[in-house]
Amino acid sequence: MQSAVLTGWYIGFIIAGVTITVVVVLVATILGLARRIGSQAAAVEAALEAGRVNTLALWEVNVVNDSIGEIIKHAGTARTALEDA
Repeated sequence: MQSAVLTGWYIGFIIAGVTITVVVVLVATILGLARRIGSQAAAVEAALEAGRVNTLALWEVNVVNDSIGEIIKHAGTARTALEDA
């Protein structure tokens, strides 16, 4: 009778040990993947910042277009004034 009781304990300890081992392996895997994702996210952030810096001039296209429009308008006014003179 005593060995049957101890056998149950041994089986319980083995199941608990296997369960703990599986949990530790899964947590270690998740932490490793999270570290890799973090480093890749940092690389993506750096690439996006480089893209933002490289395209800053595009935001000034409207200003340039407006300035060119003003120049053309003033050139037309000057041409008309010179033709009338």
